Amino acid sequence: MFYMDAAPPDQAPRTRRGGRLSRNQGASQPGPSGEFGAPRTTQQDLRIIVPTQYVGAIIGKEGLTIKNVTKQTQSKVDIHRKENAGAAEKPITIHSTPEGCSAACRMIMEIMQKEANETKAMEDIPLKIIASNNYIGRLIGKQGRNLKKIEEETGTKITISSLQDLNIYNNERTITVKGSLEACCNAEVEIMKKLREAYENDIAAINQQTSLIPGLNLNALGIFSSTLPVLSPAAGPRSTMPPVGPAGYNPFLGHSSHLSSLYGVPPASAIPHQHAAQEQEVAYLFIPTQAVGALIGKKGQHIKQLAHFAGASIKIAPAEMPDATERMVIITGTPEAQFKAQGRIFGKLKEENIFTGKEEVRLETHIKVPSTAAGRVIGKGGKTVNELQSLTSAEVIVPRDQTPDEKNEVVVKICGHFFANQTAQRKIREIIQQVKQQEQKHQQGAAVSPQHSK
Repeated sequence: MFYMDAAPPDQAPRTRRGGRLSRNQGASQPGPSGEFGAPRTTQQDLRIIVPTQYVGAIIGKEGLTIKNVTKQTQSKVDIHRKENAGAAEKPITIHSTPEGCSAACRMIMEIMQKEANETKAMEDIPLKIIASNNYIGRLIGKQGRNLKKIEEETGTKITISSLQDLNIYNNERTITVKGSLEACCNAEVEIMKKLREAYENDIAAINQQTSLIPGLNLNALGIFSSTLPVLSPAAGPRSTMPPVGPAGYNPFLGHSSHLSSLYGVPPASAIPHQHAAQEQEVAYLFIPTQAVGALIGKKGQHIKQLAHFAGASIKIAPAEMPDATERMVIITGTPEAQFKAQGRIFGKLKEENIFTGKEEVRLETHIKVPSTAAGRVIGKGGKTVNELQSLTSAEVIVPRDQTPDEKNEVVVKICGHFFANQTAQRKIREIIQQVKQQEQKHQQGAAVSPQHSK
């Protein structure tokens, strides 16, 4: 039987050098060459790419030109001129209101066009916008309707960079707009309107979902789009996702006692650092068959990067039948690895538009529980499982007539969006842990009692 397998490396990867993450963690300071940067970027900001030969003209002598742009448009403009040394293009991030971003973009385009006219370099300079792939599907619209409408209304030609350029560390694509300066600027307004709408919808969904797990440090996990403000995104157009932490690293510790109990681990103070390693868990995630290729990636690169990033073993089981609509993904790793791996898989399906429009990605996950704990998961009269469903918004099914396997375990089925799915998994594993602890106490008590009876 063949499995597509990706296992994590033996050692945690070294932190990448040259990334912008560390630069952007502190407060920003105006740089000597027009780098008026804000510490974080989101899809509320406008990120564009400009030909390197125009960077000097945009900055101006002693930074006067870029200072004039920031003053007139009430924007902060970060020109990432030191990134990608020798590259033909450089990224610029504009931090402002939508109107301020558009005004600054127009001024930058005008500066480049004037320079191009004087040097007779080219007629029209295309506008290149950087955006998270999470929002591209909604920008394009069903059958490309949104993009076609913008092209028709503005008289532009819009193309989007290939999905093949994406990987686990780069989740962004380039939107190239060709046309007159006026047409490009009008298209920018409409494009950013769509991207901001998609961004705001995602933020609302995430804020609603994170309330299910108070104190959860998404910043440490780094599983979602770098454009979401709950993370520490890079300001450049090719952001680097933070690598998996060193051995023993546990983002679930040290936040709140509620979170620690939710994830089945005692508070950080109760665990000596050298004993902080967690048990390996196995989860069985079912994804649509049409998503398998995207998850594996070209020559298996994406699934390998995902395993490396999450610190998990990831296997895609063969199809049970030729026309199977779902495939099982077997994920083995610590709670942290499970969260990261499953989160990125949910995210990948959203990026690939496997679930269309505003439809939330909902997947089914199976976890195995000892048959002795199944009753506790259900609760008296189904009380526990009903409370679990109410708390997490996930559908939880514990089949009553299951025959335990050779390890005396039965399957619990969980279906829901990522946070609902993950919260239900954590709560069920917490119940399992409690049952195991009670069984251990009972066994210890049985071993001690004969000595006391003498």
